[in-house]
Formats: sequence, structure tokens, C-alpha cells
Amino acid sequence: MTAVASDLADAARRTRTLRNFDQLAATVGSGDPMWLAELRAAARERFAAVGLPGSRDEEWRFTPLTGLPGIAFEPNPVADAPFDVNEIGVLAIAGPDTPRIVMVDGRVRQDLSRLHGVPAGVTFGSLAHAIAARNPVIERNLMRHATIESSPFTAVNGALMGDGAFLHVQAGTVLPLPLEILHLTTGGPSSRILPPRILVVVDADAQATIAESYAGVAGDAPQLVVPCAEIVVGRGARLEHVRLQREAGSAWHVGFTAVTQEEGSHYRSFVLARGGHLSRHNLHARLAAPRIETLLYGLYLGRDDQVVDNHTAIFHDEPHCNSWEVYKGVLAGRAHGVFNGKVVVQPVAQRTDAKQTNRNLLLSNRARIDTKPQLEIFADDVKCTHGATVGRLDEAQRFYLRARGIAGREAELLLVTAFVAEVVMEITTPAIRAAVETIVRAEMDGLIG
Repeated sequence: MTAVASDLADAARRTRTLRNFDQLAATVGSGDPMWLAELRAAARERFAAVGLPGSRDEEWRFTPLTGLPGIAFEPNPVADAPFDVNEIGVLAIAGPDTPRIVMVDGRVRQDLSRLHGVPAGVTFGSLAHAIAARNPVIERNLMRHATIESSPFTAVNGALMGDGAFLHVQAGTVLPLPLEILHLTTGGPSSRILPPRILVVVDADAQATIAESYAGVAGDAPQLVVPCAEIVVGRGARLEHVRLQREAGSAWHVGFTAVTQEEGSHYRSFVLARGGHLSRHNLHARLAAPRIETLLYGLYLGRDDQVVDNHTAIFHDEPHCNSWEVYKGVLAGRAHGVFNGKVVVQPVAQRTDAKQTNRNLLLSNRARIDTKPQLEIFADDVKCTHGATVGRLDEAQRFYLRARGIAGREAELLLVTAFVAEVVMEITTPAIRAAVETIVRAEMDGLIG
């Protein structure tokens, strides 16, 4: 490509933006403190400069966003949308007594949330309220880990965010129950951009479990959900983080999670993606001090024409750290799965132990997967492995089951359930694990014809 053609292509890419973005950005942030107003203005400028990524962007070449520029996104109504409180109990996954923040269309709903029962030493509530209260933890961390340069969609979130969830666990505090963050999309006649923000700060030697969940009601108009989560795990702290995405078929979901870990900390993640027209989740974990452990487990289930994309990156910035990653996918119909897992080991990060695995099961001839495990190693005293597999159900296993009177759909269901069980069993909180198992079993009925 000539220099002129390249410049024209870059200009064209920058013009591929979200319709009504400037109009929407002008409706938020009027009461921001100065530091946040500056960050929000920078986010607007950043997205105006880079626009939507396209097929020429290496990180996005398998994620088709071609339909987004044609959607006219409208402002969210100021009035709270009605939502059946009984539906909350159906969608919640962490148990009936769990403290819970419920967001509907990007806004925290106090009438639907359950914030009593939070122990001393824990702040759990609306991010907008914490910003208004000038909580110093907010200013130190908000938009400092998932920066506006991280992705075009972190810039969108930074420019448009109005509310979200805030969790701060003070040093030495051990939470006896998990905490749940449930985001509900109501659908409706008009398309909207929903930009919830989550900030979790777990101080030194504290322990917590959070369940972050996205669910939606079917609607005619496509909704763009662009959540952004920033998680800080302090020195010697432990955090288990379960993230579920199960939105309606008209939803576009593009999420970003940035995790920063301090010395001796432990972070365990489980991600389930099974909803939406297109879903993508970037999970970046930065091991910023020695003796850190990071465990990433994921499961993605796709059918019909769904696109489900997982991009992970683990940055080993310091020595004597361990990371372990296992992601599995099951794809049926014409579903398209994407996995891109990157492990970066810096020169100073000697004695790194990093293992990464991606396994995929295709249940139809039209389903496909693009998988790209990556290791970028700049140190020499390390143990690093990676690998990926793509296959179909094992005929020998089918024969084994058929010989014992288990055949057809029942045999397929048994084999697929066994395939996904390896990652689901890594959820250590029993109530959440049981809820995820129920969701996965229900999804199996749609995947297996």
C-alpha cells in the first residue's frame, strides 16, 4: 500500500465512529470533580481520534464491528425503567442472602439492590455516590488501570459512564459471603449505549469474592453494553472474581477488565460468555510485584450466528510469579469463536512459571474458531508453556457410551458436559458454582440438537 493510500485508510478508520457519540457525551459529567472532568474530556478526544477498530487492527481482525456505525444510539431515559423485582431472584447467582448491587440500563437501582449485611471495613455501593462523596480511593484508582488508551471502548466508557459499582475492602477484612454486581438490560424500542463502570479495591491481606453478571431482556433494538472493570488486589490479598455474560440475542457486549496485583496477592477469575449477538471481553492482569499468583479460567458457548471473543493478557512484570490459564469453548450452528491469549514476561521477571491452554469443541460443520495463544518471553530463567486444540466429539467415546446403552443426544450431552466441567469446577464458592452449573446445563439443550 502506498503512503497516500495508507493515510486514506487511516482517515477512513477514524471516521468509523458511533453515531450520536458526541451528543451522548454532552449529556453526562456535569457534576464531575475537576480530575474526573479532565479524564472524561481526554476520553472523548481519544475516541474521536482513534474511532472504531476495524479488520486492519490486529487485535480486532476477527471481531466484526461493521454493523455498529449504522446504529443510531439514543440517550438513556432519565426515569428508572420498570423491572419486576421477582426477576432479580431468578437472575441472581450468589445466593439469597448475598449483598447485591443491581444496575438497570447502566444505573444503580437502590430499590432493587440489597446493601444491608455488608460487614464493617467494607464499602459497597453506587460509584456515582462515591464520586460525589469525594472518596479518595476513587480518585487514586478510577480510570488509572483500564485507561482510555487500553481500548477504543474503554475510551467510550470513560466518556459516557454515569454510574456503576464501587467496592473497597479495607486491610485485613475477610468477607464471609460473596458480593454480587448484577447489570440488567431492559431492551426496548430504541438502541442505547450502556457504559457501567466497576471499581474494586481489595487492600492488603483482605479476602473477598465477587460475582459480576450481565443479563438482558429480549428487545427489538440492538443495545451496546460497554462495561469496564478495574480491580486492584493489594499486598497479600485474595480475590475470586466470577463474571457471567448472558444477554439477549440483540445485544452487542464489549467489556474490559483490568487487574493490578501487588506483592504476594492471589487473583482467581472465572468467565462465562453465552449471550448476545456479539460479545467480546478483554481481561488484562498485571503482575506488578514478586510472588503473585494469577489463575484465569474461562468458558464460552456459542450457537446460531453468535460471535464470542475472549482476549486475555497476563503481564509478568516482576520475578517469582505464577500464572495458570485454561479457556474452553463449545460452538454450534454457525457460531464464531475467538480466543487470543497473550503472556508477556519482562526481562526482570526471572523464575516465572506461566501455563496457558485453549481447548475448543465444534458441534457443527459450520462453526469455527480462531485461536491464537501467544508467549512473549524476554527472560531466560522461566517455565512457560502454551497450546490450543480444536476438535469434534470423540467417536471412540461415542462408541464406548453406545456399547453401554447411552447413545444419540444423551451421549453428546454427557460428553460435552464432561468437557466443560474442568473449568466450571474451578469456581470455589459453592453457591456460585451451583448457579453456573445450572446455567450451563440449560445452555447445553440449545447447543446440542
